Amino acid sequence: MKKRTVYFLFLFFTGYAKLASAQNSVNSIQIASSLEKASPNFIESISFTPNGILTKTESGGTKSIKEEAAPILVKSNLVEKESSQGSASLIEKLSSVQFKYAMMLDVDVESLNDLALFGCIDNWFGTRYRMGGTTKKSIDCSALTSSLILAAYGFTIPRTARQQYRATEHVDRADLREGDLVFFNTHGGVSHVGLYLVNDYFVHASSSQGVTISSLDDNYYSKRFICGGRVLP
Repeated sequence: MKKRTVYFLFLFFTGYAKLASAQNSVNSIQIASSLEKASPNFIESISFTPNGILTKTESGGTKSIKEEAAPILVKSNLVEKESSQGSASLIEKLSSVQFKYAMMLDVDVESLNDLALFGCIDNWFGTRYRMGGTTKKSIDCSALTSSLILAAYGFTIPRTARQQYRATEHVDRADLREGDLVFFNTHGGVSHVGLYLVNDYFVHASSSQGVTISSLDDNYYSKRFICGGRVLP
């Protein structure tokens, strides 16, 4: 008899435990369901909705604050943005002198950074040649190079081509840099001089064209080239 009583008590308490567990599950589902239907207020006075953020105003109403995702920038987007918005402002800043000489030298405009030098060249460009000339009316090759070196770099160099040849450090054509002198044998010995720029081009006072820009690749000058001359401080 006692065994039956214990057995019935065991069944009674086991069933009650299962009933309580089931009731808790139902309560949890009901709570979750009610939360899903309610507006999710994660921060006091602020609600997040598909249309943006709703926030309470001081007067008790609500206003919508549209929240938009920040754009994702990748390299292609940045390049496109710079090309569409930055190029115009960049071009406006570049000097007309840079455009002029970039075309002559066949280089990118942005690579011509020494505006002082190219401004000086532009000031002399087209001046006619005259042996012994030193002014805007007429000038010879060595007077031009000494004037450019002084104006652009602040260095004083000797007056004649031969003196300039002796006063500079000689360099090969492959080692030429902007601002180096270039010497030629046009009438025996060192008889002509110019100023190297870039891309095998140099500025000089030509006896036939006046102050102009020529290429070291020109047949006439390539055959008569002696060496470069670097002006040292």
